Amino acid sequence: MRWFGFGFNAFGQICVAEGKVKCPTELSGGGCCSESRHIRASWSRRASLSLDGGSCVSLSGFGDALSSESCRAPLAESRGCKDALLGELYLTLAFPDRIESWDLRKTSKTPSWRMDIQTQSESSGAPLNLPLVPGGFIATKPPFYRPLSPDLRAKSLALGAGHAVLLTATGAVYSWGLGSHGQLGHGGLTSEEQPRAVEALWGMPMSSVAAGGWHSACISDGGDLYVWGWNEVGQLGLPSQGLRKASQQQISQAGELHHDATKGEKSEEVFISIQAFPALLDVTPSCEISKVSCGSRHTAAVTTTGDLYTWGWGEYGQLGHQSFTTLDEPHHVEFFRDQQMRVVDVVCGTWNTFAAVIKEEETCSENKTPSLS
Repeated sequence: MRWFGFGFNAFGQICVAEGKVKCPTELSGGGCCSESRHIRASWSRRASLSLDGGSCVSLSGFGDALSSESCRAPLAESRGCKDALLGELYLTLAFPDRIESWDLRKTSKTPSWRMDIQTQSESSGAPLNLPLVPGGFIATKPPFYRPLSPDLRAKSLALGAGHAVLLTATGAVYSWGLGSHGQLGHGGLTSEEQPRAVEALWGMPMSSVAAGGWHSACISDGGDLYVWGWNEVGQLGLPSQGLRKASQQQISQAGELHHDATKGEKSEEVFISIQAFPALLDVTPSCEISKVSCGSRHTAAVTTTGDLYTWGWGEYGQLGHQSFTTLDEPHHVEFFRDQQMRVVDVVCGTWNTFAAVIKEEETCSENKTPSLS
């Protein structure tokens, strides 16, 4: 599996010299993390997590105290970890028997915070899945440990800029935190201190959740994508008035817009600034959605056929369309299909995107049924 990155790169998160990367660029590994299985991203950094044998984390991006190099340096403190959570100031590592949070600004050889956990046996169920930990979850800043009611039966948790979206074992969705832009999905703009069920999704089991700056998303068991929250620059894939106005101004400046001819048509167009309830987004009618991730103001989704679609703010090239265009409709990232690559995972950083791919022939060989002789 190979990882590609595109978008904001001012600190070398994608390990190339440019400040903006509009064309998907393959990430280079280093040390024990040359074969990255997972990527975690913050605004100024990227963490590459290897789960092969000597599992470890390497950091790329803004210079930090833990790493002696600016890119691809495996952290000795991370050897043996099973998962990682990356914030702007702290790196949290999950080990079989403990959780550690390291301050990226300090050179201390001891973690800023540590919590011992019960060692998981082979029969103890699913492995650790940060930010979830036994009894609660880990935040990206102090206080790190936040308790959760065991009645929720949490399966996965996505942390946004100021809100959280939780998926239960039964497929129900809960949210809490800042709600000023409808990102909680409860129909209003109020905040919630405690987890509250997203009632609009009740009775429709979900398989995964995602949270961005001020918007959220989830995928149903049937592969349908639901989105809600702020749509200022089309990050929900819904018509954005500001984006359309900017586009019309550009066309007008080029002398190609006939206001009289389109006045009636534009007045009938419906724009969405805030979508406070979950809305079904038809990314592509031909296949289902398998993965979704949210950045600060953009979104990316992978289909069951291995295609990547992106939309929202694109001024750093984070949409992967080899341009700096912002879009309020899902668009297919042609690069990977042109290179005969199948996308299997996607992770949105704040202003960038990382996609995991395999070659199409690998997929064919995996699916090939051996002949009987």
